[in-house]
Amino acid sequence: MNEPRRQRILVINPNSNASVTANMDEALGPLKLDGGPEIVCTTLAEGPFGIESQADVDGVALPLRRLIEADNQSDAFIIACYSDPGLHVCREGTSHPVFGIAESAVLTALARGERFGVIAIKNRSIPRHIRYLRQMGLTERLAGERALDMSVADSGSDKALERMIAVGSALRDEDGANVVIMGCAGMARHRKPLEQALGIPVIDPTQAAVTLALGALMVG
Repeated sequence: MNEPRRQRILVINPNSNASVTANMDEALGPLKLDGGPEIVCTTLAEGPFGIESQADVDGVALPLRRLIEADNQSDAFIIACYSDPGLHVCREGTSHPVFGIAESAVLTALARGERFGVIAIKNRSIPRHIRYLRQMGLTERLAGERALDMSVADSGSDKALERMIAVGSALRDEDGANVVIMGCAGMARHRKPLEQALGIPVIDPTQAAVTLALGALMVG
């Protein structure tokens, strides 16, 4: 008798920085459950080294859709960039669920606190994120968003954590956030030490999206 096929969640890093993918894969370790869906992280080779502008966001939308359309093995997809590039066009390209990490992180934050703060990588990312929240109708729940002023690559480095603690503290103490979202997939390795330092919940967006995907597959 054949064993049932193991379900699979594909987590796609839309930038071409493999170290970001590796950090995400490590952060997702606790969600790789025995007997649960396989969680596979991959890098979009066509993507820029870091997605840091609207042009970068728009440029990866169709490559993401082509990757998802060509995939016959996965049961759910995660677009692991906080701008949720190509989310809607990718949803049109498959009958399987597609999760954006920004949307997933915000929905998770709403369950953890009244007002959330976001740590962005750069100041120029903030208007794009605010525009997305406005489309979701959730700007009133945003306490504030502050930037590290670092690149995507640097956001996963050891030197980033000290800066993240300072920015997260300002979101908590000055802006009134009682939950903080890390606004870049590259920050994944810092979630636990940041949460310990701030004393409030810290949401890693990729973990949030994969958790939602696991739930969708379990009840689907």
